[in-house]
Order: sequence, then structure tokens, then C-alpha cells
Amino acid sequence: MCRSCAAPTGPNDLPAGAVRPLPGLSRRGLLAGLGLGALTVGLSAGAEAQAVAAEALSAVAVAVAVAVAAARNGAWAGPAQGRFPAGGHYGAPRGGGSHAGQDVSNSTGTAVYAAAAGTVIRRSWGGGLPGRTGNGLVISHGGGQYTYYGHLSAYRVGLNATVSAGQRIADMGATGNVTGPHLHFETHTGALGATVNPVSFLAARGVDLAGGWSRIDPGASGATVVVIQHLMNQRGYGLVVDGAYGSVSADAVKRFQRSKGLVADGQVGPATWPVLVYTLRQGGSGSHVRALQTALNRRSAGLVVDGGFGSVTTSAVRTYQSVNRLVVDGEAGPVTWRALTG
Repeated sequence: MCRSCAAPTGPNDLPAGAVRPLPGLSRRGLLAGLGLGALTVGLSAGAEAQAVAAEALSAVAVAVAVAVAAARNGAWAGPAQGRFPAGGHYGAPRGGGSHAGQDVSNSTGTAVYAAAAGTVIRRSWGGGLPGRTGNGLVISHGGGQYTYYGHLSAYRVGLNATVSAGQRIADMGATGNVTGPHLHFETHTGALGATVNPVSFLAARGVDLAGGWSRIDPGASGATVVVIQHLMNQRGYGLVVDGAYGSVSADAVKRFQRSKGLVADGQVGPATWPVLVYTLRQGGSGSHVRALQTALNRRSAGLVVDGGFGSVTTSAVRTYQSVNRLVVDGEAGPVTWRALTG
């Protein structure tokens, strides 16, 4: 784990489900943007009108919070496969400060992926951040959100590169002041340097940093939703594969969940994924193979999504398993699916 990697100040943690206010958006502006500006007209007419307006404002605030949370869900990915080492947690004592991130241990050369789409703004020793050592990358995701990847053995993207969620950006290593190879992963929100707990930060966005199944809720969008839609179509649901987890896709998932005796909440999470995915191997074909190819492409495989599990797809599965230190058998079973969709 890291011997240094300390934040110069104490942790600036947020609750797992917290939603930060949208910068520069007033309540009046919010109403106007949603076509509800007329609610503010004539409020001086009496307490009843003001109460109605207040109720409408509250409903709008809830709707916006839900929309913001949904937009986050599906847009993030696990940065590496591995285990949490003892003492490598966020906030652990580090000399005069506290550990600024979460360590994920594995062997040197294990793949490291971008946690979300963004731009590489630092590619240097310690990422140019105080208290950090080793080769590091910083990605800006916009909206005051940043991620840091430390102790890398190799870079796979350049400075100023635009990256997508799940794209391979580096290899895990042991550069800098460490006791062994691992990824030191940080999340910053509000400003670069304002760290928050990466475990709870990613959990609020549907990602289990410890390597469990992702949680994709209605309202999400992105490649993982495409995976879900392909898997649902293999089961005969006839969805439009558009990457948007709207009401039609959510209703189909709920029907599927009821058919399997699961809670019909529309969330594709640890209870639903294992019964939704298929164990696939060379020679298979269909929408479930398209789902696998899409998931592999999210992790930089570069496959043609043709629904045919041929030798090229087999090679991509084996490569993914190898660089993530999974059993290399070329078969996409639950363990490989869990890593791919996390």
C-alpha cells in the first residue's frame, strides 16, 4: 500500500448519496429552464398561492436531484480489479495528514481504466499533487470532478488525451513510496485537491470499487445500458438498443425480474446481473454476444459488434482476463461479466 499519498488537509467527505448543487443555477433559473416560471407570478396574492408555489418548488428540486443522480449512474466504471489492502483505506493516518484515496492491490501490469469520461490534465510524478509519489495521472471529468491514479508502472494515454469511461489508461505498478504494487485511486469534487471517499463516491454512481456487480438504475445511459438491452433482447424483449435506460427498458427489466422471482425495482444490480448474463464461449452467436462485445469495447477491445463469438472475440476475452488477473480460459462466465460491467 501507499507509504505516502497523504492529503495536506483532512478528508472532505460526502455522504454516499449526496448530490451537490449545480453551480450557477438559481431556483428562479431552474424554474424558468423547466418552463415553470409562471409559478412565480402573482405569489403576493395570498398564503395559499405561496404554499402552492413552495410545493411546486419542492417537487422540482426532487425531480432535479433524481435527474442528476440518474445522469451519473451508468457513466462511471471501476478503475481496476484487485483487493483492498489493510491500511489502504481513505482517511488512514499518513504522517501529518490522512490517506487521500483508496488502494486497490494487484500485480504490476494489471490494467487501470478511466473511471469516467474526461481529459487527462496531469501526467507526471505524483500527478503534480502534494504528498503523492510515483507515476500519476489526473483526469478532469468536468463539473469540478477529478480522479487521480497513482503508482503506475506505465502510461497508456498522453497528456491532454480525451478518454471514455472504462478506457484503459495505464498499468498498475509500484513506483514511488510504496510497500507493493497497487493502484492508489482518488476522487476529488468541487476542486482538484478536495478529496472525498472514493468508495462511497463510486457507490453513489453505481460502481463497487471492491469489484462487485454494478448497480444500474432507470434513467441511466451509456455502454452498460447497451449491454443490458442486448441481454434483454436475447431473452425476447425486443428493445431498441439506444443506450438510454428509459421507461420502456425499465418496464421490461421489471417484467424479467418478476419472472425470476426477484424484487421488480428496475435496478440491474447484484441480484439481477447473475441471472441476466449468459456463460458464453467461442461458437456462440446472438444478442448476448453483442452484449459481451459491447462490454469488451468499453474496456478498449475495439471489436466489431456483430454477435458472432469467433476467434477474435475469444482473443479479446482472453486478453481482458489476462490483464485483469482473472482465470484466462476465453470463456465469459459470471466472474468475467462482473469485472466487465463494473
